[in-house]
Amino acid sequence: ANIDGFDPKAEAVPMSERPEIDRWVISLLNTLVKDVVAAYEDYDITAAGRLIQDFVCDHVSNWYVRLGRKRFWGGTMDTDKLSAYQTLYQVLVAVAKLAAPIAPFFMDRLFLDLVEGEESVHYVAMPVCDETVIDKDLEERMALAQRATSMVLALRRKAEINVRKPLSKIIIPVIDARVKDQLELVKNLILNEVNVKEAEFISDTTGLITKKIKPNFKTLGKIYGKQMKEIAAAFGTLSQEVINEIQAAEASGTGYVLALPSGDVTLNAGDYEISSEDMPGWLVATEGAMTIALDITITEALKQEGVARELINRIQNLRKSSGFDVTDKVYVKIFADGEDGEEIAASLANFAGYVAAQTLALSVEAAPLAEAGDAPEVEWNEGTIRIKVTR
Repeated sequence: ANIDGFDPKAEAVPMSERPEIDRWVISLLNTLVKDVVAAYEDYDITAAGRLIQDFVCDHVSNWYVRLGRKRFWGGTMDTDKLSAYQTLYQVLVAVAKLAAPIAPFFMDRLFLDLVEGEESVHYVAMPVCDETVIDKDLEERMALAQRATSMVLALRRKAEINVRKPLSKIIIPVIDARVKDQLELVKNLILNEVNVKEAEFISDTTGLITKKIKPNFKTLGKIYGKQMKEIAAAFGTLSQEVINEIQAAEASGTGYVLALPSGDVTLNAGDYEISSEDMPGWLVATEGAMTIALDITITEALKQEGVARELINRIQNLRKSSGFDVTDKVYVKIFADGEDGEEIAASLANFAGYVAAQTLALSVEAAPLAEAGDAPEVEWNEGTIRIKVTR
């Protein structure tokens, strides 16, 4: 922002013209303001602190800023970049005010670093919630995107496939039409975050995904203690269709009524745990009402693209360690032999242009290790290769 000469007093980009990601974090901020002020009014300091912590860590840092990196680093101060700066600035100033009562010194420093002409954050009023910018549909949609992204990344970790290696497909069973519509709107965001090419939404999982359900004796036992043996036996006979209906009820926020000879049992979220079995070539995860299957088959084309992404990572690290400016053009030469050399050469045959574009390289070439000279050594697979980046 300093490099770009960002002026926080510049005319604000109208909210209606800001991208969805900006409108989402502003909506969430105003929901936060309402909840935190209510917690303070009730002298519930712990709740206020946790609300602010979750907002800053989970939503601002790990989601909004991470997704907006390309916008902040864009070459020109266009409307989109100005909107990103103004939105983040508004969020940080509000957080400084909200957290001032419980982190007085740090928040005063943050506030004074951001706002000119003020003596202290403790001399200004608390933020006021603007109900007109709260969009619960948008908040729900982004929460689904965050949840789906987290589940797919967890499956990648389970398969030990890092996120730079592209995968072909995820399948998301959706029983609720509204959830499907919401996911469709954030599908591309999810795919970009998890580096997967395609998402397919299906309504019938029969023969594809096998789900298992088990009762939570702790919660159910408090209400249906005398029926627990019957409930446990009933859970063991539930069909895939019924398990799907239970998930659909959870997604819609209603309980599922399980009819038993001794009397009806209402199942609410937390009264059961649903899991899914992996399929050949796929990993499956279930969290609450959401199930996701990830295709972990890596084709030759996907492997080559993954190698290209790994090369980009190594080249960018060398640019940074060499002290190059972010706008400097470079020449890149990669030195490797054996299997490493073969996979790099195969990748560059199809993705050299992509690697060059991402690293501001005028050329990207592969060469034998014997020609490396004093080129820096970098980690690669189980060993090392050498890469020379020349400004």
